[in-house]
Amino acid sequence: MILGIGTDLVDIRRIERTIVRHGDRFLDRIFTAVERELAERRADRAATYAKRFAAKEACAKALGTGFRDGIFFRNFGVINLPSGRPTIELSGAALCRLQAIVPAGFEPHIAVAITDEYPMAQAFVVISAVQLRNG
Repeated sequence: MILGIGTDLVDIRRIERTIVRHGDRFLDRIFTAVERELAERRADRAATYAKRFAAKEACAKALGTGFRDGIFFRNFGVINLPSGRPTIELSGAALCRLQAIVPAGFEPHIAVAITDEYPMAQAFVVISAVQLRNG
């Protein structure tokens, strides 16, 4: 069952300007160490950061909260599964919100699609609940 859907569109140039203006202060406030490590290895690091920024925004929308009630950007960590498929790990208040919206007997699943076509980056997030199997 679908619990929430979110989408976001980010101008990569805006992220580029913000990195130039605020540098590590911005990057440390918004991105996890894993996200930063990945982006810094990429030729177009601004696009990588922009896609992850959009994914965090989209996930906050899918949770139905946005960035309030103690939910911050760093509560969302965009990671890649061994297959390469992106997903989001939640922590702090975002994880508490996720746990609160998942019905008993179900587990959460976060599907993420991210893409970019300069100058834009886009993310789409679907949070669903999958029924646990009785063993």
